[in-house]
Amino acid sequence: MRVLKNTNEVDFSKGDGLVPVIIQDQVSNKVLMLGYMNAEALEKTLSEGKVTFFSRSKNRLWTKGETSNNYIYTKEILIDCDSDTLLIKAKPEGSTCHTGDDTCFQESNEIGVEFLDQLTQVIKERRTKSPEESYVSHLFSKGMNKIAQKVGEEAVELVIEAKDNDESLFLNEGADLLFHYMVLLEAKGYSLKDVISILKERHK
Repeated sequence: MRVLKNTNEVDFSKGDGLVPVIIQDQVSNKVLMLGYMNAEALEKTLSEGKVTFFSRSKNRLWTKGETSNNYIYTKEILIDCDSDTLLIKAKPEGSTCHTGDDTCFQESNEIGVEFLDQLTQVIKERRTKSPEESYVSHLFSKGMNKIAQKVGEEAVELVIEAKDNDESLFLNEGADLLFHYMVLLEAKGYSLKDVISILKERHK
């Protein structure tokens, strides 16, 4: 992965001054749209934090959302191996497509299991807050034994609810167990990705 630092890294010569730019939702990983940038559009995107394209039909710079206010906020810009294509991981404000769809490919930009990556970051960030500000920080302040104990308690509660037919309680206890397990993983210096790696190895 090559993270773009400045416009000088991009080869604009192959496309008559333009390079294709793929816009991807940073959380859901859905591809939102494809556009083109020249050096000036890229420079403006880097400086303002909002995706700005060069519109081939308007023959001018065009900031996505300048009329609809559905801006696309830049989070990270990656450059490909040939230095002539960009991938922007971004946060969309509202719908991306002019038709009102979430993406220009008529996909629903819903967050699925990708949300767990976001939750992992939240847990990591809240670990450093004061115990009075955050439940996660409060757990960490109690130490490893307390965190492990909470996982055990939530596991028992899930087993109890599994014997009944209350869907809401069962799913909520499952969510509690997963959350506290993620806290335990963070406390041990691991994440769900490490667990997934083991599952992948077993699946071979």
